[in-house]
Amino acid sequence: MTDTNRRSYLKATGGAAAALALAGCSGGGGGENTVTIGSDIPYRPFEYTDADGNLKGFDVDIAQAVFEEEMGMSYEFQDTAFDTIIGSLNNGNFRVIMSAMTINDQRAEQVDFSDPYFTAYQTIVVLKSSDITAKEDLKGKNVGVQKGTTGENAAQQLKEEFGGDLTIKSYDQIPAAFDALNNNQVVAVINDNTVNAEFVESHQDTVRFVEGDGAAAEEGENAPPYLTLTVENYGIAFRKDDDDFRSQVNDALQAIRDDGTYDEIYNEYFSG
Repeated sequence: MTDTNRRSYLKATGGAAAALALAGCSGGGGGENTVTIGSDIPYRPFEYTDADGNLKGFDVDIAQAVFEEEMGMSYEFQDTAFDTIIGSLNNGNFRVIMSAMTINDQRAEQVDFSDPYFTAYQTIVVLKSSDITAKEDLKGKNVGVQKGTTGENAAQQLKEEFGGDLTIKSYDQIPAAFDALNNNQVVAVINDNTVNAEFVESHQDTVRFVEGDGAAAEEGENAPPYLTLTVENYGIAFRKDDDDFRSQVNDALQAIRDDGTYDEIYNEYFSG
């Protein structure tokens, strides 16, 4: 399928972020051949709506490639607060979570994950006029994060490093944390690198990354040119009784890697 044809489905899924009827074997509305996906929207560039209300993003395109193209299923996204999203999955509100979710031990006690499909890093964004040039400069300051995220966890780890001398302000969604930075309510935002990069790209005159070596360089990763607090892998989350479906999704993820579809989607959002 060509890139143009593959993208044309977005207009049909643009309304999928609306509340859905919760019924059927898929764990949500749409019937047995529809997979319902819990996701925290907006989280650009992974999932967001454009000016026309169409749902777009890296996770959206991966879902289309995996569920529709490889598995012959339709799919619907359901907008869900990130800090309650695992509970909503386990309550049967949807079949899977695709929401730039980092695989970690705490979450793995509650859900099962697919094979990793994306590597990310926790990073720090500050105002361009700020004198903060290293993570140590955050000591005694206010930082913004999104509730329930590994960005919040990374901030908590910094707070421990600083002997408690860090104030963490947690917001329901990441745009509110960015607004707080622009309004001088926090001095920095700690969040996933690609989402921070999208924000920096659209506000080049006012914000910047804190630079320096970090976790990626220490682990021998292909480190980006800014400070990395963690190295993380994203996965699709499943209820613990959904092993057969998880295996099928893993096969589909491998298939889109093998045929080049994954690289095509990745390059659209993250290369250049």
